[in-house]
Amino acid sequence: MTEQLRSDGSLRHLLTLEGLSRQQLERLLERSQSFVRPLGARPAMSRTLEGATVANLFTEPSTRTRVSFELAAKRLGAQVVNLEVQLSSRVKGESMLDTVYTLQALHVDAFVIRDAEAGVPALVAEHVAPHVSVLSGGEADVSHPTQGLLDALTVYQRKERFEGLTVAIVGDIRHSRVARSAWHALATLGVSDLRLIAPPPLMPDGGEFPGCARHTQLATGLKGADVVMMLRIQKERMGRGDLPDGERYFAAWGLTRERLALARPDAIVMHPQPMNRGIEIASDVADGPQSAIRDQVRNGVAVRMAVLEEVLGSRGAPRVTGSR
Repeated sequence: MTEQLRSDGSLRHLLTLEGLSRQQLERLLERSQSFVRPLGARPAMSRTLEGATVANLFTEPSTRTRVSFELAAKRLGAQVVNLEVQLSSRVKGESMLDTVYTLQALHVDAFVIRDAEAGVPALVAEHVAPHVSVLSGGEADVSHPTQGLLDALTVYQRKERFEGLTVAIVGDIRHSRVARSAWHALATLGVSDLRLIAPPPLMPDGGEFPGCARHTQLATGLKGADVVMMLRIQKERMGRGDLPDGERYFAAWGLTRERLALARPDAIVMHPQPMNRGIEIASDVADGPQSAIRDQVRNGVAVRMAVLEEVLGSRGAPRVTGSR
């Protein structure tokens, strides 16, 4: 595994949450919370990263992750480069490393990378200059560390604890980088009752997710849950013959109000988005009073501000502004 920490123990790269300590995760969550503002208030702003440059290199489609990384960097005072891969020299056959070397020569300080191929962020992290940081914006089906952090922050905001919670992760777990990072985060932070709920073809291999209870029936898995985390069917990671029929999937596995009633009355519903309404989740649940989905989106910018600040370090005394 690529070393993510500097010699002084500070975070240089963020490629995975695996191996990070509870103390490290809690520090990131605490700093993230300091950047959260209520809807309608002006966002938190800082000049902490003034003079730094962040490049977003996304070879897979993204809305929330790419935009929130861009907003996070700009709200910390950094400059941002968004590389449109279909318009870049990679279309001409340039390797990812040569692209990175080019941008590094232009004084890019951090790369946010999303790639469909496992191992690309780590490869780049092993070859960049010592002052440069690499952050994963989602790696194949392997990990999505900032999503795991924002999911953990959302849980804590709503439940004010991790110990004693029952968290149910539902749907296409086999192909989900979100599920893997959420598991790493929540298990490290003290959630002891983590449940995987999926039809057998979408359940991960037995060696993965140690310590999680596995359910192939939605009703038994949802019973008494404090948090219900729904997942999108990852069509882009499946063969055509493996794709479930949407209508049948919803009939058996979609989260409806009736099924949500099996969880605790104060259970929250989460979803990393994009959502397939009427397939994995009903609209009246996604938009209902128990939904924390929009909180997750809001928290994405705050978490990515905290991570960028952590890896790039302070350039002068931090000055956070914006009304609470």
